[in-house]
Amino acid sequence: MKKRTMKPGTMLNPVPAVVVSCRSGGKNNLITIAWTGIVNSEPPMTYISVRKSRFSHDMIEKSGEYVINMVSESQTKDMDYCGVRSGRDVDKFKDCDFTAVAADIVAAPLIDEAPVNLECIVKEVRHYPSHDMFVAEIVKVHAADELFDETGRLCLEDAGLVTFCHGEYYGIKKKPLGKFGYSIMKPKTRRRVNREAMDRNRKKRNSRRKPRR
Repeated sequence: MKKRTMKPGTMLNPVPAVVVSCRSGGKNNLITIAWTGIVNSEPPMTYISVRKSRFSHDMIEKSGEYVINMVSESQTKDMDYCGVRSGRDVDKFKDCDFTAVAADIVAAPLIDEAPVNLECIVKEVRHYPSHDMFVAEIVKVHAADELFDETGRLCLEDAGLVTFCHGEYYGIKKKPLGKFGYSIMKPKTRRRVNREAMDRNRKKRNSRRKPRR
């Protein structure tokens, strides 16, 4: 494969696109973040990297907490707005018609309309030239009722989540390319997994066809 060599850059793509909410000094704010991920499983740890000049940076630094709101495709325009307008000048909750609701543990609010919310408490701040990384423990997870199937399984594939790739937003394809470990899966296990997936999809289709009362 012929390739071109480029100068070093932030070319790891795609990455999650989320809206982070924070609170400090009696004020709520929202900021769009694409530099986020998971850094540990037990306890569950995440991070967000925030440019030092951003209004939310000081709010998170002072409060030591934030909420990661995983938004859906229908909320992409509002998510983008939260990244190009400053909380110094506008009330993003009001402008985006997002509803701020109380979290269980942190003071930062949840976005009620977001299908998934992660309450986070900062454990460490790593300082870099352009951004600071706020490493935090995920202390509570909230997910919309409609994302759970009849067995209680969380179906994130139905949340319509968004990614960010080289300056543009993209939805996530609902049809998976494979399941973790599928490359070494035994034929018998593969048939069982495929059968279970077909059963789940059939139940989802049937539930959508049921008339509403």
